[in-house]
Amino acid sequence: MQPFELSLTAASDAIRTRQLSPVELVDSVLGRIEKVEPHLQAYATVTAEQARQEAREAANDAAAGRLRSPLHGIPMALKDLIDVAGAATSAGSRVRAGHRAETDSTVAARLSTAGAVLLGKTHTHEFAYGLITPQTNNAWNRDRIAGGSSGGSAVAVAAGTATFSIGTDTGGSVRVPAALNGTVGLKPTYGLVPRTGITSLSWSLDHVGTITRTVQDAALVLSALTGHDPRDPASLVAPGVDYRPGAAGADLAGLRVGVPRNYYFDHVDTQVEAAVRHAIDQLQALGAQLVEVEIPMTRYIQATQWGLMVPEATAYHEQTLRTVPELYQADVRILLEAGQLMPAGDYVRAQRSRTLMRQSWARLLDEVDVIAAPTVPATAAATDQEVITWADGTVESVSDAYVRLSAPANITGVPSLSVPVGLDAAGLPIGMQLLGRPLGESVLLRVGHAYERTRPARELAPAA
Repeated sequence: MQPFELSLTAASDAIRTRQLSPVELVDSVLGRIEKVEPHLQAYATVTAEQARQEAREAANDAAAGRLRSPLHGIPMALKDLIDVAGAATSAGSRVRAGHRAETDSTVAARLSTAGAVLLGKTHTHEFAYGLITPQTNNAWNRDRIAGGSSGGSAVAVAAGTATFSIGTDTGGSVRVPAALNGTVGLKPTYGLVPRTGITSLSWSLDHVGTITRTVQDAALVLSALTGHDPRDPASLVAPGVDYRPGAAGADLAGLRVGVPRNYYFDHVDTQVEAAVRHAIDQLQALGAQLVEVEIPMTRYIQATQWGLMVPEATAYHEQTLRTVPELYQADVRILLEAGQLMPAGDYVRAQRSRTLMRQSWARLLDEVDVIAAPTVPATAAATDQEVITWADGTVESVSDAYVRLSAPANITGVPSLSVPVGLDAAGLPIGMQLLGRPLGESVLLRVGHAYERTRPARELAPAA
């Protein structure tokens, strides 16, 4: 096995026990980038020389017994919305041409403090306002979409061109590409990871999330990112938690897993449904109790998501939309201009709907410990595919289909974890989503880790 194939946990253990040098690991990943990046286009920029310098420093620290965290010496990528001092943050847009950050984002600073090695910035759908990431190809099939808006981040991890990555999730933008590329995507509780220094799409829906190869890896990265930041008004003062599932995570006795009887299995590909239901049966075999649940207020989910996101995005872009509208891609410009036409009353009604939805979900999550459902209703669409036609004749745009099952966790702010649960007949990954109570990440990670242990170790995507 080559170093670039190692999970974060395995690479960290190898560095700690001096079986692997950070220099060897980073060189291996950079070599992988040289080989597959021309086919995948996951990266907006690769900072190879800086990464090699950081790896040499990490190797010196490891030799002297000064490892700061399990992330020390581990190569990672940041979505191109996340500021790093002196580096470009283009947000995938010509609007940001020439922009360079003056200071680190909180996330970048915390990862640097933990000793992680930055490989570069990964592609995003322009300003994260889309579910495709058109610059990037799916790691399993170049003729399929990567998903978005953290598509580059997910493809890099799936293909072995980053050991872990960081994305953002406003309506599913970490979990959707994670599911479509066979990686683990975690959207934590709203406010658990600070967003200071990160380009916003929709301030009340934006989350910072992790993309990793395993659930254990996600726990290690999350532990490095949490903690109150007074510069982010939504930042939580949360108690210190060790998120690592540990050996005890294999026993789910007494845990109640909610299985939706509505919404989450409506208009879902038959292979996706079969794989997710099989994974849920595995949770039951591990001791979990399955409980049928009714998802509340489903008819309002799409209107609430768009009613919040569209005006907030337009408000953020108000000045540049007025001065340089021609620099936006057409799909994003149209959405931003639509936000200018939305009455304030619609935004207020969306906020009221969100409040009621949060209350309903809190009651639902009193009945069960986690909810298990598909992450997305279909595997990765073809790059030129615009709609999905379901068995009953219903036609749905690809973007609407992908956000439909992930949006509730953004509206309510509850944590959500996507884990791979198999491949369809075309060899494309399928994801299962676990949703839990606010600040219930440790439970989600425990359940995801327990499921993961029932399956053979996942190989990297072919990326050829």
